[in-house]
Amino acid sequence: MKVKKAEKALRQIAAKEGVSVEEVRREIEIAINAAQENSDPNIQAFWEHIPRKGERPTPEEVIVYIASMFNEKDIKH
Repeated sequence: MKVKKAEKALRQIAAKEGVSVEEVRREIEIAINAAQENSDPNIQAFWEHIPRKGERPTPEEVIVYIASMFNEKDIKH
């Protein structure tokens, strides 16, 4: 269910920007790869906590994880 919402978000971004969903995914993957190369231990810990099926998280997995962080903060406050 959450992945479906992430996929919908990707489609909405693509439509808004006038590009394909594949282009949006590719740009997010570039950002993920760059971020994961950061040697800061706190940043590395952040990436290690993202649930994923493969070696690197997919754009959808990152979107779901970050969205859940905001939802948890909203609930606590």
